[in-house]
Amino acid sequence: MKHEITLIKGDGIGPEVADAVLRILDCAGLEVDWDVQIAGETAVQQGLHPLPEATLDSIRRTKVALKGPVTTPIGKGFTSVNVGLRKALNLYANLRPARSLEGIESRYQDVDLVVVRENTESLYSGLEHEVVPGVITSLKVITEVASTRVARFAFEYAVAHGRKRVTAVHKANIMKLSDGLFLSCFQKVAEEYPDIQADDRIIDALCMHLVKDPKQFDVLLLENLYGDIVSDLTAGLVGGLGIVAGANIGIGLSVFEAVHGSAPDIAGQNVANPTALLQSAVLMLRHIGENEMAGRVESAMIDAIAKRDRTTRDIGGDGSTSAFADAVCERLG
Repeated sequence: MKHEITLIKGDGIGPEVADAVLRILDCAGLEVDWDVQIAGETAVQQGLHPLPEATLDSIRRTKVALKGPVTTPIGKGFTSVNVGLRKALNLYANLRPARSLEGIESRYQDVDLVVVRENTESLYSGLEHEVVPGVITSLKVITEVASTRVARFAFEYAVAHGRKRVTAVHKANIMKLSDGLFLSCFQKVAEEYPDIQADDRIIDALCMHLVKDPKQFDVLLLENLYGDIVSDLTAGLVGGLGIVAGANIGIGLSVFEAVHGSAPDIAGQNVANPTALLQSAVLMLRHIGENEMAGRVESAMIDAIAKRDRTTRDIGGDGSTSAFADAVCERLG
């Protein structure tokens, strides 16, 4: 079956890791027409809005996008393209699996966690206002609709993937109304899934328990800002942002992306690790029904990493971006 998928290569190291992943998907036999679009600095340099309407229209039409890293200016310039995409397309659930891979040194082995993050509201939305000079307020908005739908997404994901437990993460002991609403929505949805264990943790306690023994958790459900922080923490447990996948899921629309930064300091040097975007591409393949292909690509990637066959420097190898793609392609035949 031939697919049409929107492709946003991004900037910095984005084009390099994207090209490596595209070559691997081609070696795996994916039949696809890529609708190439731009965003972020690449769009601004062409006199366009950082998130062009053409890019959004493409994703609305194809329903699926693969996206490389896009730089977000710090403290100035345009707002985050990643946040803009999620809001514009109502991609309400962020999915971040974190799994140990043989061949990648980390503090823990056999970690297999999934972070589900609400994507559309809470403090991460950036709703800020200067009351008077020197006084800023930042709004934390929590709604029953958003909290309920992301809780249901987490439980449905657990059922579909054989997971046994969903843990809601909050600070309802202090923010009794906002986090209290998030928690109560979770508890109501949990009643619909009696075969899935449901519990909750206060955010600070969760972080402590994660670094003591991450294997005690399964699926973690968090509000937007908490999820942003904890998903990076769980990535650190298995080797870093350079190896974990990311997906933003909405109603009929999905964007699969590398969750690391654009690393402009190493752009153009052919040394960036394409594993994160490749892992996201594997999620994408499963999403579009190419399960057999996803399994082959994942197996080839895991074997290359386990044997440190042309892996990049950040995970203990001495290979390049393109050389690692060669190693995976050779295993795909």
